[in-house]
Amino acid sequence: MIGTKRIFCWLLPLCAAVLPVQAETLRIATYDPSLTRDGPGLLLRDLTAGKDRQIDAVVAVIVGVSPDILLLTGFDWDLQGAALRAFQARLAAAGADYDHLYAPRPNTGMATGLDLDGDGRKGGPRDAQGYGLFSGADGMALLSRLPIRTGEARDFSAFLWDDLPDSLIDGADLTPEARALQRLSTTAHWDVPVTLPDGSALSLRSFAATPPVFDGPEDRNGRRNHDETAFWLRYQEGRLPVAPHPGPFIVLGYIGLDPAKGEGRRPALQQLMARMTDPLPEWIDESGDPSSDTADYGDSVGRLRVDYVLPSSDLTVTGSGVYWPVGTEGETAARASRHRLVWVDVALP
Repeated sequence: MIGTKRIFCWLLPLCAAVLPVQAETLRIATYDPSLTRDGPGLLLRDLTAGKDRQIDAVVAVIVGVSPDILLLTGFDWDLQGAALRAFQARLAAAGADYDHLYAPRPNTGMATGLDLDGDGRKGGPRDAQGYGLFSGADGMALLSRLPIRTGEARDFSAFLWDDLPDSLIDGADLTPEARALQRLSTTAHWDVPVTLPDGSALSLRSFAATPPVFDGPEDRNGRRNHDETAFWLRYQEGRLPVAPHPGPFIVLGYIGLDPAKGEGRRPALQQLMARMTDPLPEWIDESGDPSSDTADYGDSVGRLRVDYVLPSSDLTVTGSGVYWPVGTEGETAARASRHRLVWVDVALP
């Protein structure tokens, strides 16, 4: 789907001479579908069996919104990409074709050989570079209808937390050994260009941060969550070893932090949102009020805005939304994931 918006005029011959008759748009989305299982290979098993109602619901959500570019932030990775290709086939069978995929190994479940959580044992999910029951658990995947410039894509997942300028790693209660090898990315940081119809590029700065909770008074996860967002600020400022790709870009993914509600350190998120265009994607809640919440964590936490699509200021936003329907479609979306798909339409050059 590359959408079309027609421009009409009563003076048709003159309009045809001086105005474009249509302006193409591109729909970019992020979604945490919770397609993660308790062990390696289990997601592939469920995808190929074709009997999993959650997977059916996830497919229905994606087909219903039909983004041109989709970042999945809760999808188990495997070395051969078998699960992702099986999911690609399921989407294609339902009418949503995505010919281009990008999914290098994430940090989740990647063993460090250290006792990072201080429980006296090594090899647990909290001792990995990013929390995970196995390597690639709860990883990321990028699906696109536009060509991905794989040769120009940048995977910053190995970037060390201690190497980020002005980081909050001091006070995170890491041993010298842990500090020397702790990566910044819980899951991954990618800068992936796609080729637009006119041949130019749009860069997708994609990531999934750690939730700023589930730690102790040292607030290790809160500090790391802040700095995972701050990475894109330092990148754009030219303070990292690699200069950013030129041209328009979009920051998207699971930031895990609400601008106003819940726990977490907000300065980096606030700075990022101030520098970008925040389309404020919304849905209408049960009381009839607009809401930008993207996940429902139940009675203990409630609803929060934690998933984002933020275009650079040189892109023109033509529409946005959070897919949070009611009725039968709402039941399907809830069965798929506690997160909801977030989409933004931008005008193509």
